[in-house]
Amino acid sequence: MEKKSQLIVIDAQILPDVFTKVLDVKKLMAQKGEKSFASACKRIGISRSAYYKYKDSVFSYEELFNRRIVNLYLLLSDSPGVLSSVLVFLHELNANILTVNQSIPVDGAAAVNISLRLTEQSSDEINTLNSITDLDGVLEVKVLSAE
Repeated sequence: MEKKSQLIVIDAQILPDVFTKVLDVKKLMAQKGEKSFASACKRIGISRSAYYKYKDSVFSYEELFNRRIVNLYLLLSDSPGVLSSVLVFLHELNANILTVNQSIPVDGAAAVNISLRLTEQSSDEINTLNSITDLDGVLEVKVLSAE
């Protein structure tokens, strides 16, 4: 019988250092701080075998549970600076913009899909996303999904 995966939350202070070092290597590589996992492991101070043993099982709590992905659909007028003002608005919410896809404007309006990540600091702001319509040139806003 196959054993089901079970997630638990444990204070990192009571764990062996190897687990936090695996997280450090992941972060270092994600930020392009090293060119290879071997050099990242050496820099952090763990063996490559230890990293590969735990890399698929060790995640930070914030990485998995404190972030929300939101997909927005916007209809914007074909005027200079409209998309820029939307992006500034999202930046002020501390949203991390993941993707922006804009169609070619037709009849003076362009459809834009934006995927963004709301962090713990910005997750309370999801209700204010509809106030994007108050910006000049924003014709329509729909929250397509929020995880």
